[in-house]
Amino acid sequence: MKEILYTTAVQVFDSENELTEPEQLLLVRAYEALSNAYVPYSGFHVGAAVLLANGAIESGANQENAAYPMCLCAERTALAVAAMRHPGIPVMSIAVRVRKKEGIISKPAGPCGACRQVLSEWEDRYNCNISVLLQGEKGVVFRIPNAKSLLPLSFDRSFL
Repeated sequence: MKEILYTTAVQVFDSENELTEPEQLLLVRAYEALSNAYVPYSGFHVGAAVLLANGAIESGANQENAAYPMCLCAERTALAVAAMRHPGIPVMSIAVRVRKKEGIISKPAGPCGACRQVLSEWEDRYNCNISVLLQGEKGVVFRIPNAKSLLPLSFDRSFL
């Protein structure tokens, strides 16, 4: 028997002020996107912003539906906007912020499994890492060096 150990390096910053200027701007844009969330059922707002290799920033917000499986996540919405507005341009990083209607979330929330899969495939699509920034409405910021580290043993085109 062999054992394979997967680890994820997460850098934790006490404040967004410790980040680079582009990362700070990305977090601001993700925060601004929170106001575009349509969340009449859960009240859980998610905003995402992506930084592309050409310097453009595009954002997205979650869009709920009474049939929950048909909801759109902020991360995938931001990626779709980026793909439509900047075809063929790689995404270099993504920032995700969250807010709920009651109380303040002061810790980062990770992407759902579907978004982790999509982000992993975007890394494959453009053969580059996508750094991931996570923050609540306020508080600490997590920086993960690449999306694949969020989804070990991911399914990819090599299986097809």
